[in-house]
Amino acid sequence: MSRSSTESAELGEAPTVQAGEHTGSSVGMLTVLRRRDFRLLFVGEGISLLGDQFTFIALPWLVLQLTGDPLAMGTVLALAGIPRALFILVGGALTDRLSPRTVMLVSNLVRMVLVSALATLVLTSHIQLWMVYLLALGFGAGDAFYYPGQTAIIPRLVSRVQLQAANSLVHGVAQLSQVVGPIVAGSIIAVISGPTTSAALAAGQAPNLAGVGFAFVVDALTFVASVVTLYLIQPGCAPGSAACTEPSTETASPADLIAAILQGIRLVWHDTTLRWAFIVIAAVDSLLLGPLLVGVPVLADTRLAEGAVAYGIIMSAFGGGALAGIILAGTLPQVAPQYLGTVIMALVSLFGIVLVVYGVTTSTSLIALASLVAGAGSGYVNVVFVTWLQNRVPALLLGRVMSLVMLASVGLVPVSQALSGALIKVSLVGVFVGAGVLLLAVTLRIMFVPAVRTMGLPPVAAATSAPD
Repeated sequence: MSRSSTESAELGEAPTVQAGEHTGSSVGMLTVLRRRDFRLLFVGEGISLLGDQFTFIALPWLVLQLTGDPLAMGTVLALAGIPRALFILVGGALTDRLSPRTVMLVSNLVRMVLVSALATLVLTSHIQLWMVYLLALGFGAGDAFYYPGQTAIIPRLVSRVQLQAANSLVHGVAQLSQVVGPIVAGSIIAVISGPTTSAALAAGQAPNLAGVGFAFVVDALTFVASVVTLYLIQPGCAPGSAACTEPSTETASPADLIAAILQGIRLVWHDTTLRWAFIVIAAVDSLLLGPLLVGVPVLADTRLAEGAVAYGIIMSAFGGGALAGIILAGTLPQVAPQYLGTVIMALVSLFGIVLVVYGVTTSTSLIALASLVAGAGSGYVNVVFVTWLQNRVPALLLGRVMSLVMLASVGLVPVSQALSGALIKVSLVGVFVGAGVLLLAVTLRIMFVPAVRTMGLPPVAAATSAPD
């Protein structure tokens, strides 16, 4: 990167958009896989994401088998979230300073060692609850450095016109792993460990944790695949990549990292469009995810005849819809820049309508259909929005801005879940309808903000077309 372009990025200016880069044309997802380094990332991370689902299932199951206490299980999961929230901004700053590849490689090495240690402790019957607590803290810290790098590395490996298709592939394999992984992991744990009766546990018989240990071994091996593929990716940026920065060779002090984090915050605050984009993120995380994650199980249990089966159907419909939306984002022609903001906000407003449907109907089929629509909109919007951010934010600041996006979810979703749980005791229907109407009102209002309607245009063109 030349000195002039580096200085522009440090000042928070948006990357220059070349003629023809935002033409609305689509690039086939399979075409992107011709890029060697992106193909390595896709294969390695796809294998690793599948392995992560083994730990996702095995870890809470381990805690339940050790203690029989749901509170202990919740504590372990909460402990993983604390360092993830505390260090994710630092992870974003280091991603920008060093390189996404370097940060991801180190993070995966650390997490591979941690999950290997967990597997060894379980299989040798030396595992204790306090060890699980410590390892959960380590997992959370590793995640905080990995996730900003995962998003920031993609623009370095593909061209700008390939970026949306590349994001579709990465999001798609993540969604697919969430569908396939838990089923496979749960089945393997059950087959290897065998049934453990409550009578046996009451008599003091130790649970058979062989299946749990094997699940951790599988995750450790998938980390090996990710580490190898990341190592094989060429340092720097591919020719014609969407964004490129040179890693710093200077040692970063804590003061330097704080200054770097503040620089990312200033960029978001002073860029009107980015600021409104974060307001949209906050609205969705606050008003959609809490009622969805907390309210749907209660809805299935108290109002739907099928009970737990209905819960599974609804969540599967949402997951299947999300996968379909991701695929559509990678295959349909890209939205014309002048309409991008309106399309995104129209799709987000659907989430409000779906919440209202949850509140007013007792038909499992209708709720599942609404979930399918919401999932498709969610999958499509996630890919398009992340692609927009990668194009909008200067390469030198991308890791920091993406870490701010992730922090918004890490911070707001637990609050939304807790608040939803409290309000559901007052009125389940009120939570769904109230959140849906409020989300719909917020998104419709934001749709008329000029900076949002013109978000797909380069900053100069957007200011000329629709001044604030």
